[in-house]
Amino acid sequence: MTVVEDHILKLDVREIPRVERHPRIFGMLNSLLPDYQLILTVDHDPVPLYYHLEMHYDGMFGWEYLSRGPEIWEVRIRRKKHEGCNCNCGGGH
Repeated sequence: MTVVEDHILKLDVREIPRVERHPRIFGMLNSLLPDYQLILTVDHDPVPLYYHLEMHYDGMFGWEYLSRGPEIWEVRIRRKKHEGCNCNCGGGH
C-alpha cells in the first residue's frame, strides 16, 4: 500500500511477491521529486538496494534506517536536490 502525506510516500513490500518488489520500488524512486521521501518497509535488511542506489544513482538519494529488524526493516530514502552535474541531463536528477 502506498500512502502520500507531505512529500512522503510509504511502501510496505512484505505482502508483494518478491519478483514484483524491485520494479515497484524503482518505479517509485524514479518518480520521486527532490526532497520527497520513500519510507520502505521490508522483511529483510535492504542493504543490497542501498549498494545498487550508490552504484547506479550516484549521490542522488539519501538513506536512513528507521528500524533494523529482526522481523521488520524500515528505511527512509530521500531524493536529494539537484546540485548540478556534467551528464547533460538538463537537471533531471
